[in-house]
Amino acid sequence: MQTKEYYQTIRGLHTALGDLAYSLAVFGDTLTKREKYKSPDLTGIEAVHYYLIQKYSWTPSQVRGMSFEDIRFVLTEEMNGYVMPREALE
Repeated sequence: MQTKEYYQTIRGLHTALGDLAYSLAVFGDTLTKREKYKSPDLTGIEAVHYYLIQKYSWTPSQVRGMSFEDIRFVLTEEMNGYVMPREALE
């Protein structure tokens, strides 16, 4: 049997990973507008993937194989100063 502290740590880790995934998806919507993507399917994390494919000439499988932590690292400059829209925070 694991301790309460163990489960709190695991819960915090998974909450942080979920928050990271959510923030990348919301940033993807920002990319869709900024880059003027025409396809209605290019929103959220798909827009992030498409952006990375276009910018770095990576293959879709390379981009889809990246962890959210790695994607966030690669987007460090693009996300500098980025503030999530109020609607996404409510």
